[in-house]
Amino acid sequence: MVVISHLRKRCIGCNYCVEFAPERWRMSKKDGKVTMIGGDEKKGIFTVRVTEDEYDNNAKAAHACPMNIIQIKVL
Repeated sequence: MVVISHLRKRCIGCNYCVEFAPERWRMSKKDGKVTMIGGDEKKGIFTVRVTEDEYDNNAKAAHACPMNIIQIKVL
């Protein structure tokens, strides 16, 4: 099990996460920031639990994020 966390309010809309893991991220047409697909929001932080098959692409997305607002944790 993998937990992905995203601090959306600090997103600058660079789109790297969408390029690396399009199954989990999409660009919002409303504000130009990235939205986590399937994430639940609590106090401004979006989180989702996924299987380990999503780890590699989302780890690449987290590493590429210039704002360092994507966190990946293996449970």
